[in-house]
Amino acid sequence: MTQFDFSDQVVLITGAGSGFGRLAAASFANAGARLALADLSTDALQDTIRLHGLDESAVLTLRCDVSSATEVDAMVQTAIGRFGRLDVAINNAGIGHDLRRLAELDEDTFDRNIAVNLKGVFLCMRAELPHMVAQGGGAILNVSSVAGLLGAPMMAAYSAAKHGVIGLTKTAALEYAKKGIRVNALCPAFSRTPILDPLAQSGRGNTLENMARAIPLGRLGEPAEIVQAMLWACSRDNGFLTGQAITLDGGMSAG
Repeated sequence: MTQFDFSDQVVLITGAGSGFGRLAAASFANAGARLALADLSTDALQDTIRLHGLDESAVLTLRCDVSSATEVDAMVQTAIGRFGRLDVAINNAGIGHDLRRLAELDEDTFDRNIAVNLKGVFLCMRAELPHMVAQGGGAILNVSSVAGLLGAPMMAAYSAAKHGVIGLTKTAALEYAKKGIRVNALCPAFSRTPILDPLAQSGRGNTLENMARAIPLGRLGEPAEIVQAMLWACSRDNGFLTGQAITLDGGMSAG
């Protein structure tokens, strides 16, 4: 991976116990950042620290359900209390759901996807932005999906939430640009993370091989490729990028 310099910065990452969030924690740590890592599972966060050999003196771990305003506010306040500032926030926590046509979706599944994938991003930004305003700037990266740009058959609740993330991102980017805060969204396609496991095991033909065939480049994305884009998007050297839905989809949205 190309190295970026985050040596004087504090980076908050939600969903840091697995997938993109886990690798992002290691990558930002390697770039010198101090980290506030949040997840529903504190055991998973400890695994992130252990697996990547992170310096625990530069890492704060926090249990947080991003669908809870109380827990999100406490997460951000605790991070500020520990480190004194917040330079980068990566709102990455998310869930999927079983493959079902829209008319087969139950209300609980829809509500839970909206609560975590969309409301969670709203709550995180609402808590993060005032601190960034007070310190004169910052960068926020919300993890959406190519399903937030295109229709996603059998994944209506997930797609609706991820479309909403892009709307929140663009609106916040316009509202806070003059405050020195950049807000972008990342839109990956199928990548090798645990969120794919339920899809691959659904029995509806969604094997990893079939998913790869749906991508023009003919393969799944690699987490390292997605995390490299996170570093690039959040780097101070990339100061003119805001309000964008950055698409990493192997060509899926090209035609």
